[in-house]
Amino acid sequence: MKKAHLLLVGCLTLVVLLAVCSTGILFAADSDELVNGRFVKTKRITVEVYDRSNAGGSPPEDNFFTDFIKEGLLRDHNIEVEFVPVPRWTEVEVLNNLLAAGDAPDVCVTYSYPTIQTYASMGGVLDLAPYLEKYKDLLPDLWGWLGDDNIYWNRDPESGTVWAVEARLAHNTRINTFVREDWLKKLGLEPPTTLEEFEAMLYAFKNNAELLLGKDADKMIPYSTSFDIGWRNNYLLTSFVPESLTDKERYIYGFDDRQLLLPGYKEGVRKLNEWYNAGLIWKDFPLYGAGDQTEDNLMKSGYVGAFQHNWDYPYRDGENGIHNSLQRLVGEDAVFIAVDCFKNDAGFYRKFLPAPVDRKVFFPSTNDEPLASLLYLNWITKLENRKFLQIGEEGTNHIVLEDGAIQMLSVTGNKIMNSPQNIDYTITINGLELGDPELTIKSLALAYPGVDARFIEIAYPITSNDARYEKNVQVGDIRAEEGMGPALKEKRDNLLVQAVVAKPGQFDTVWDRGFEDYLASGGRAIIEERKAKYEQYYE
Repeated sequence: MKKAHLLLVGCLTLVVLLAVCSTGILFAADSDELVNGRFVKTKRITVEVYDRSNAGGSPPEDNFFTDFIKEGLLRDHNIEVEFVPVPRWTEVEVLNNLLAAGDAPDVCVTYSYPTIQTYASMGGVLDLAPYLEKYKDLLPDLWGWLGDDNIYWNRDPESGTVWAVEARLAHNTRINTFVREDWLKKLGLEPPTTLEEFEAMLYAFKNNAELLLGKDADKMIPYSTSFDIGWRNNYLLTSFVPESLTDKERYIYGFDDRQLLLPGYKEGVRKLNEWYNAGLIWKDFPLYGAGDQTEDNLMKSGYVGAFQHNWDYPYRDGENGIHNSLQRLVGEDAVFIAVDCFKNDAGFYRKFLPAPVDRKVFFPSTNDEPLASLLYLNWITKLENRKFLQIGEEGTNHIVLEDGAIQMLSVTGNKIMNSPQNIDYTITINGLELGDPELTIKSLALAYPGVDARFIEIAYPITSNDARYEKNVQVGDIRAEEGMGPALKEKRDNLLVQAVVAKPGQFDTVWDRGFEDYLASGGRAIIEERKAKYEQYYE
């Protein structure tokens, strides 16, 4: 009887344990239960958003557009969203600190894939592959917009891991070269079409400073740049890269997003060094770091004759932007216009543009709501939602013209957009996309409040003229790149600045020393691993 009693108790205990376990499993399964697309139980996620510190901007984590997103996610999916601001110009460093501390937002975005790789190798990033497949039917807008190419862009060819999905570039643009159109007319010059003509124009600006600036002649800056030499002079620098560059060479040496390692690049930097020592470049450019507005203010005040920057840079930011400020302070004729003038050895205006991928969206391992986070990405990708985020409220942010084109309006206060087309919220898309290609292009030219459409119509085709697009090379993670992004970026930026401001006779010494330091600090190891991996998978 005693043995029977013990057996009965044991059986009952086992039944209870099984019930508890099965209930636990049921609870775990039910935690992601959806009814009509909404979670039965409210989910809470945090989402990274860039803080650009715009003058006159709104708090990036709390404004009209964040409210639109929060209300929509709560209404449609029962998801509460909190935005976490991260400084745009130091995003890699800040994101590194957040990941290291385990405090990163559930949905993270960065331009730096090596940063993601670093923490993925330490178990700090979720593998998205199983979630993307499991919940594919719940993510029609995300899959429909990004497609297999962008979803699987970073898939490891052996393990199948996907540490991040790639946002899609609606318009594959990079930078442009801008010159003062009114100064050209005053001096009887045509827009430059070659390096030689561009250089002659800079000397003409310098030598005619009094005519162009009057009493402010001593403030003349023929050509302006910033500490980010590699970005702000990219089309000049890469025009020295030979046309014979192979796809293999571009992959092996192309891990630096400023193309520092491509053959011929040094000679482009030498040309900048020549201009600097001739007094053609803003002499104080190394003194001002990321986010500083001094250079923009010099442009707005009318002291700058030419510069390279993001393809539409002078036309951004409405009333506070360079174009409108320059016209207001100097005169209606004072405008910057885009030009194409840097040919390579084969006579092409070659630009090395990326594939149609943009920012990388990933989830840290501290994210315990992957489905809610994926539904967030799907929601902001849905055409009607991303369209509202890109053009805002009719009558406030834009008006609709008779032909259906969208014309943007200048806005201040809570409904202002802190980034072009609100790209800091539409993190799966970069560039205006209204669901109709013809309407999109017509509207794009009108998307800059206070700016004549002709300036956009000139700038848009130039930025990708004779472009050579990057090809997707899937060889798995490059271990030598892990953790090296910030360190190599700093060395690159320092090398370029030091080389530009060096005395002419010291240029080669400064360049060679800094370049060798870059290679010895991790660059050479990356090159060797990329070469080996490329040959393993493609040869």
